[in-house]
Amino acid sequence: MGMTTPPRTLAEALRARDDESLAALLRARPDLLTPVPNDITQLATRAGTRASVIRALEHLDRFALQTAEALAVAPDPAPYETLLGLLTGDGHDDGTHRGDTDGAITDTLPAALGTLREQALVWGEDDRLRLVRTARELLAPSPQHPSPTGLGPTVAEATAGMSPGRLQEILAAAGLPATHDPVSAVASLAGLFTDRAAMGALLDSAPAEALSVLDRLVWGPPYGEVTPNPTPPVRWLRDRGLLLPVSARTVVLPREAALHLRAGRAHRVPEPLPPVLDVLAKRDPQAVDGAAAGQAFLAVATVEELLKGWNGGGPPTLRAGGIGVRDLKRTAAALDVPEPVAAFWTELAHAAGLVASDGAADERYAPTPAYDEWAELPTEERWAALATVWLAGTRTPGLAGGQDAKGRVMSVLGPGLDRSGAPEVRHRILALLADLEPGTVPTPDSLLARLRWERPLRGASAPAPGGAPSGQNTSGGDTGDLRSRIALWTLSEAELLGITGRGALAAHTRALLESGPAEAAARLAPLIPEPLDHVLLQADLTAVAPGPLERPLADMLSVLADIESKGGATVYRFTPGSVRRALDAGRSAADLHAFLAAHSRTPVPQPLSYLIDDVARRHGHLRIGAASSYVRCDDEAVLNEILADRRAAGLRLRRLAPTVLAAQVDPASLLDGLREMGYAPAAESAEGDVLITRAGAHRTPPRTPPAPVPEGPPVPDTTLLGAAIRAIRAGDTAATVARKDPGRDSADSPAPPGALPRTSAAETLATVQAAAMTGTVLWIGYVNADGAASQHVIAPVKVEGGFVTAYDHTADGVRTYPLHRITGVAELADDATP
Repeated sequence: MGMTTPPRTLAEALRARDDESLAALLRARPDLLTPVPNDITQLATRAGTRASVIRALEHLDRFALQTAEALAVAPDPAPYETLLGLLTGDGHDDGTHRGDTDGAITDTLPAALGTLREQALVWGEDDRLRLVRTARELLAPSPQHPSPTGLGPTVAEATAGMSPGRLQEILAAAGLPATHDPVSAVASLAGLFTDRAAMGALLDSAPAEALSVLDRLVWGPPYGEVTPNPTPPVRWLRDRGLLLPVSARTVVLPREAALHLRAGRAHRVPEPLPPVLDVLAKRDPQAVDGAAAGQAFLAVATVEELLKGWNGGGPPTLRAGGIGVRDLKRTAAALDVPEPVAAFWTELAHAAGLVASDGAADERYAPTPAYDEWAELPTEERWAALATVWLAGTRTPGLAGGQDAKGRVMSVLGPGLDRSGAPEVRHRILALLADLEPGTVPTPDSLLARLRWERPLRGASAPAPGGAPSGQNTSGGDTGDLRSRIALWTLSEAELLGITGRGALAAHTRALLESGPAEAAARLAPLIPEPLDHVLLQADLTAVAPGPLERPLADMLSVLADIESKGGATVYRFTPGSVRRALDAGRSAADLHAFLAAHSRTPVPQPLSYLIDDVARRHGHLRIGAASSYVRCDDEAVLNEILADRRAAGLRLRRLAPTVLAAQVDPASLLDGLREMGYAPAAESAEGDVLITRAGAHRTPPRTPPAPVPEGPPVPDTTLLGAAIRAIRAGDTAATVARKDPGRDSADSPAPPGALPRTSAAETLATVQAAAMTGTVLWIGYVNADGAASQHVIAPVKVEGGFVTAYDHTADGVRTYPLHRITGVAELADDATP
């Protein structure tokens, strides 16, 4: 779509774009598409709203943002040469060594300006560049919101309201001729500050102390406080307009004077190029993949161990949601990891839908049915599922233990831990690692510097001292902003999860980023150690697993023995309690002997055989049932012994029969009490059968994994973009096309913007019928059942039964409209037919 005259508004500039350019705008700023604008004018209005402009500025890299900041302090409109001069300077030496920065600025400025144009933040030809008004208001200097450039107001802005007499005094002190009005006085003073020769002569006559004052203000902030009786250097500057009063005690360095002192540059440190990633180390890619695969296996095992520990019901849910500090400590102790790491694994399992609240009266966290399905998958597929969830998740467990805006402590699995920017940071960190050679480890500081360059406004709160752009890392080690903290958490979490190995990106992670989970699992599978079907039994009642065990073997061994230590090899210890646990689960002594003999590469030690037989002999000798509860035993001597034991006082036992004792506690408490006394009782049912205790029976109802909190509207796909652009174009045609006024003889009479055509019902029917016969295109006003008014450009096809069926150019489809809802019709001008 060509254009013969320069655009006068943003809407005209957008209207002149082709469909591909509009699609790029909507893809970069998807909030403009929610809902789909009616026409180009509405699109331009929405693109200039404060919220949308702030969102767009937050997604600019540092140099694109510096370009916008330079335009905000440039004249409006500004030619390209002026913008380039503000970024490179006027060629005069200001004492700052810039190296090859000016050449890089010249090379990269067209791309930065193209980004601003694409996102509708800048419009106009190169000789008349205009920054969107809202962006100018946000980035231009003001006392309330200092500019990241460190510049102050212009002479015209700073002298607004100054008396004409005072202006003439300033001109006289600066050696300028008097003028006849304040406007010309302001122009004369601004001309002095922009005339390098005249300004140089004025500064040559300044006292050294006055130049020192200017040096402190030149790079910002440009405001300074003065006393009612200022010092001679300040008075000298104030008399000549180099410092202009803002209030009784505040002065400001005018923008034109500051630019002269800066050699014409808006920024002290322009950054046209992204920081280079510094290399910390180079690793062997195979060693990296091996380390990452080992950690990936450990990650899957840790999540599985966590959920096994919660099989019978995990920690209770706090009233506000989440788990308590004590429960987190217990979880960390059970996993043998620090509390922040336990918080990460807990949040990851929850994000994957493997654990959730059971919703019961005494609400607790427990594994979901999805956990059982996940546990049956191969290790590499389980890892791929966890890694995919981690990449897309918005939960940030690193915030747990901190306070929210209302001063409330944020707990693991509780509200307040979602940060919508986390997925973007994770993807960007991994993308930067993927751009390096395999095995390359960058320094964390250089990664943070790169992230700050790419999104400088994301962690910024105020301009940095000395005129540094807001969010600039002036120290090289500032990690106070949330984006930097998320980046550091990403690096540590990636190492824990096996995304990276020894600091470098693993090959299976590259496959995950490029091809998806299936390819990542295929790359990881050969690196995962094969599970073993045996252990090594030792005479000290321990078993050593020299590697990962097959799932049935690991499950049975976790019931029969307690884990004593973990690492390259896992050590299990057999105790009377662990053996009794296996017997409670329905195994007999013969089953346990056979299991150990089948899965041990060493002979079963005699002490272990004796332990199993001894516990089995005593197991079930006492029977516990519900009275409140009772103890039943065929051996009266055993019951007599229990009654005589002082430790049984809390159970409040009394004899009902020679072989039966009644207790005033519940069966579970009675079981625990007798076991603490050294007995091995067994629970029985009402029919007298032994109750078998099976671990892992508690599951929540089916739960949907928590959805990540989106940062904003999703990026539209190609189909939606195409349909939206057609609708916007058609709506623009309906809003701007010339129409024939039925009340005047075919004279072109465009209606006022937004006005609906008005005709009588008879005129509407006659015009629509005639158009259906001749194929004429009409402009109609329509009010739907909800009372919402709209405009449409239609080509009637059929009129019957009080309805008109037509091709709607606005909706790009065939529609049927009730005639009684059409407010009026008008024919399009002959040269305006779509």
